[in-house]
Order: sequence, then structure tokens, then C-alpha cells
Amino acid sequence: MSRGSGKGLNLKDKLDGNELDLSLCDLNEVPVRELAALPKATVLDLSCNNLISLPSDFCSLMHLVKLDLSKNRLQQLPLDFGRLVNLQHLDLLNNRLVTLPVSFAQLKNLKWLDLKDNPLDPVLAKVAGDCLDEKQCKQAAVKVLQHMKAIQSEQDRQRQRKLQAEREMEKKREAEQRAKEAQEREVRKREKAEEKERRRREYDAQKAAKQEMEKKTKKETVHTRKPASSSRPTQPPRHKPSWSRSVLRVLLFVLFCILCTLAACKLTELQHQPLCVSVNTLYEDVVAALQNHKTLQNMLQHNSQH
Repeated sequence: MSRGSGKGLNLKDKLDGNELDLSLCDLNEVPVRELAALPKATVLDLSCNNLISLPSDFCSLMHLVKLDLSKNRLQQLPLDFGRLVNLQHLDLLNNRLVTLPVSFAQLKNLKWLDLKDNPLDPVLAKVAGDCLDEKQCKQAAVKVLQHMKAIQSEQDRQRQRKLQAEREMEKKREAEQRAKEAQEREVRKREKAEEKERRRREYDAQKAAKQEMEKKTKKETVHTRKPASSSRPTQPPRHKPSWSRSVLRVLLFVLFCILCTLAACKLTELQHQPLCVSVNTLYEDVVAALQNHKTLQNMLQHNSQH
């Protein structure tokens, strides 16, 4: 085990009562696990080593009452350094600290503090002052604790303001969301009402058209059944040409043609033509038939009289 880690050390040999002296051990790491196994070592001296930082689990050593970290190369303390609530005496002389963690304000039992020979922030350096004697170191502890509590309170207020702002922003977003949803519901409601009104107008229009059609059909039916003796003046019936008249005209035309043919065959030089000979013969036969018919009628009439 390397000595730099402290794991090669026999801590029990270094323990004297409740004091554990690990100074001048050329440590660059703190053996936290081994220290945690010695809860009765309430006074710990880690001065004059090569410590650049403290591990986060160092703050679990809550049994420490006095801690000497002077003459190391510490650039910062763990953020939860305030967990060491039983700490009363803290020596940080001659390190490379610029600021202290805000949790430092939780060291309510701290009575002695030395921050000399650190490149502290000017405000913190002014608050800490000198630690040239017991009184000044005690005043440094009180003033630094007050200063860190003020910083913690300010940070708490800032966090509270930030949290409040975030809550207000969240409320604003929720209000905007509710307003947006209400607006969308109103739009949907209006669209639904418009759609309902449109369907109602279509229904009324279809119903009116149906009624108008039924009224028109009924009116046409009434006009169809209305008698001829209506308020309108009756028009004289138009005589439509009958088929019998057409037939009669055809017969008259045929008779006229026959008479013309007969006259031509009787009175002109065409009487010796074969056609005319046939016509004249047919004419004579017809005349004879008519005379016989007339004679028969006379005989029948004479017999009926007797």
C-alpha cells in the first residue's frame, strides 16, 4: 500500500486518546474508511500533507470535533461540508481556498476558525479578518458563519423566487392551456350549432319542396277532373278528318277515272282498241246486270202487291 493514500498507515498507532495525528504523512488522499472505523478519534490532524481535495464521503465523519487541515493544497471543500455538525474547531490555514460551500452555514457548533493565507474572495476575506489570537479566531468563526448564513438565506430566497416564478409560469401555462381548450370547445360548439342549423335548413327546404310538389300534383289532379262547363269559354269542337271521308274521296276519284275511261272508249276513236273493247264489254255487262236486277225488283214488288 502506498503511503500517499494513507492505507499503509496503522491509524491505531497514531491514536492518542481521542486525538489522531496524521500530519506530515505525505498524504494526497484521506483514508475515510479507516477513519470511520475510529469514531472515538474526535480530534483529527491532517496538516502538512499534499491534500488537494477531500472526498465527498469525508463528510460522513460526523464524530469530528476538531479538524486541522492547515498547510495543504485544498482548492475547495465538499459541497456537503456542513454535515460535520459537531465540528467546533477548524484550521484551514495556508491552503488555496477561494470560497466556502454554502452548507458551511450549518456548522452551528463552530467556535474557532482560521482562514489566513488563502486566496479568499475579497468579501469573505474581509468578513473572516485576521486570526492572530484566540479571540480573533473565535470572532472569525462567528462572522463567517453569519456571512454564510446570509448567503444561504439569499440563495434560499432566490430558489424560492425561482420556484415561485416557475410555479407562476406553470400556472400561466395551465391557464393558457385551459383558455385554449375552452376556445377549442367554443369553436367545436359553434361549428356543431352551425352544422345543426344547416341540416335544419336543408330539412325545411326539402319539406317545403315536398309540400309544393304535393300541392302542384293535387292541383293538376283537380284540373284534370274539372267538368267542361268551367269558367273558361268553351271552344267549338274542331272536326277532325275522318277515314271514311278519305275512302269516299278515293272512291269518287276511282269512279271519275272509270267514267273518263268509259267516255273515251265510247266517244273517241279509241273504242276499237283492245282496252276499250274490254271496257265497253264490261260496261254493257254491268248495264245488263242492273236492268235484270231492276226487272227482278219490279216482279217482287208486283207479287207483294197481289
